[in-house]
Amino acid sequence: MAVNMKGRDFLSIMDITLEEMEAIFDLTRRLKQERLAGIRHDHILAGRKLAMIFEKPSTRTRVSFEVGAYELGMYPLYLSARDLQLGRGETIGDTARVLERYVDGIMARVFEHEKLVELANNAEIPVINGLSDTFHPCQIMADLYTVLEKKGRLTGLNMVFVGDGANNIAHSLLVGCTKVGMNITIATPEGYDPDAKIVEYAKGQAARMHCEVKIARDPYEAVKDADVIYTDVWVSMGDEAEAEKRKRDFANYQVNTKLLSEAKEDVIVLHCLPAHRGEEITDEVMDGPHSVVFDEAENRLHVQKAIMAMLIR
Repeated sequence: MAVNMKGRDFLSIMDITLEEMEAIFDLTRRLKQERLAGIRHDHILAGRKLAMIFEKPSTRTRVSFEVGAYELGMYPLYLSARDLQLGRGETIGDTARVLERYVDGIMARVFEHEKLVELANNAEIPVINGLSDTFHPCQIMADLYTVLEKKGRLTGLNMVFVGDGANNIAHSLLVGCTKVGMNITIATPEGYDPDAKIVEYAKGQAARMHCEVKIARDPYEAVKDADVIYTDVWVSMGDEAEAEKRKRDFANYQVNTKLLSEAKEDVIVLHCLPAHRGEEITDEVMDGPHSVVFDEAENRLHVQKAIMAMLIR
């Protein structure tokens, strides 16, 4: 049966089924192959408009969505926090009702996840999560697609995230990995565990998909059977006041050659970028043979094109 996601929101991987994930990956593969062959896609969403709301700046999110929208035939409209009254005098609901009269879809990169929920609840057009404090679903869809490209499968593989278990990447990996039947371990210090409700949700999915969810303290023990090691910055945007404390707390969680030596010989390394080289990851790993970081960054474009093509009417 064909998958129809037109008009839907994408705020979290919780919002889509395994069948829909696989359909997005199938379309991603086709769009990527055709792009490399020089085939244009500007007929797919010709004449549509995409509002891109950025409370937080980002290199990859802006460029990948803007280029992707253009390649699908859309007009991408960049809106910074200075361009909007989002939550400053005008309600988020009113902003959503205005934007839906002008554009065909909204991508928003915000601080609080609740703002995305309110946008989606008040707009009749699709709302796509470009990042929130809780989830980063487009990034994780690109990550899983990259693993699929490199490993040929997702089910049964072992993903180990090393770093801040309470951030949006760790949360989205818990949801995304268990949905496809991938074992997921979050290696993080005490005090940085993922949200308990998200862990509970992931464990429920894991039981159905016959995979495992683990929280570990020792990163060297955690990566022993890793097919994929993933890391992210220790100090996320908004956490700058805690920078020195976080650097001390995560000092043993650096992804370096010593850590990689404990994993499988064919382990691959992911990082959502930007990377703080010399902190959460070393140059030797980032630029080494196990790294697929820049393939992963490229795949943001292809996956997000597929998501927009499937959601926007």
